[in-house]
Amino acid sequence: MLTEVPPRLSLEDRADWLGTMHGVTLGSDALIPFRDTLDRCARSGVRYVVQAGGAARDEQVLAAANEYGMAMVHTGVRLFHH
Repeated sequence: MLTEVPPRLSLEDRADWLGTMHGVTLGSDALIPFRDTLDRCARSGVRYVVQAGGAARDEQVLAAANEYGMAMVHTGVRLFHH
């Protein structure tokens, strides 16, 4: 447990840290409903995506993964339930 809150990173420090992220894996316990998730993930070095699949916009999400050169696997298993 943290005994104190660490200071926020400056914008420059944050950009430097994010620049070191390569080969990151994103795992979802449900599905990825919109491509904007992958747009954001690409800026954080995500290269591999594991998700349940089955969203109405799966084709758009897959197209985004292909655009960014990400490997995506649909497990068909949804662990998150409402």
